Amino acid sequence: MKKILPLLLSLSLLLLGACSLQPPEWAKPDKKTNLEDIKLGLSVSTLNNPFFVSMKNGVEAEAKAQGMEVVVVDAQNDAAKQINDVQDLIQQGVDALLINPTDSSAISTAVQSANSLGIPVVTLDRSAEEGEVATLVSSDNEKGGEMAGKFVVEKLGEGAKVAELEGVPGASATRERGSGFHNIADEKLDVVAKQTANFDRTEGLNTMENLLQGNPGIEAVFAHNDEMALGAFQAIQSSGKDVLVVGFDGNEDAINSIKDGKLSATVAQQPEKIGSLAVQAAKDVLQGNDVKDTIPVPLKLVTKDSVSDSEE
Repeated sequence: MKKILPLLLSLSLLLLGACSLQPPEWAKPDKKTNLEDIKLGLSVSTLNNPFFVSMKNGVEAEAKAQGMEVVVVDAQNDAAKQINDVQDLIQQGVDALLINPTDSSAISTAVQSANSLGIPVVTLDRSAEEGEVATLVSSDNEKGGEMAGKFVVEKLGEGAKVAELEGVPGASATRERGSGFHNIADEKLDVVAKQTANFDRTEGLNTMENLLQGNPGIEAVFAHNDEMALGAFQAIQSSGKDVLVVGFDGNEDAINSIKDGKLSATVAQQPEKIGSLAVQAAKDVLQGNDVKDTIPVPLKLVTKDSVSDSEE
């Protein structure tokens, strides 16, 4: 019995060490002062959206300027695939992770895996609900939703009947843009319908067709991104109705649509800047410099008038 007790104590200490939140020294990535030795992993929610393609381009351009390597993976809007992608990036020995979550809750497990190995995580455009994130580089999505609501009130007056096309359920951008919009709409507009179209143009078209049939009096639509807004406009155009459409992102197709008098407005972000600032944040973290919990990127409401003014 006397021999067994020390053995049990040793095993208990070993298990306690394994449960510690701090990664063992052997698991921590080497500190690299030479930027050319740094490898970043970028996990994007989907590259089937021009906004995220621009964000990826911003990451790659800044990393190239800094002399760092980037490995990019596309989650294809699949939360389970994104978790596996991040695990693969970890296996490839990345020094830091840049993650644009498909689902802010689901990605938490992958963030925590990186935490356990001492690999810093920077999130882009959308947050992670759990796990330690060095910083979130994002526009103020709630403020952007408010901007959209105020624009509708300005154009149509209080009490206008509006529909809302929501983004991917579980994405922080969906919650925040919707929350901001409702800060205005719940007091000054009549939201007659809202439904998810998963940030997708085709789904935006199909969903809008259904909403128009069920709510023929719709006067305006706020879509949580430009892809859904562009799809919604196609459905509206086919119906022959006159409905004001506001998107979010400021992608090239949306800006051109506004110039042509189709979409009414978009809350424009700066995806390339989000990407470049994320790379700079990752570099700062790896070099031991302090970074803010959130790094904001300004928004701008783009309308036909503002586009015309910028071209003069």
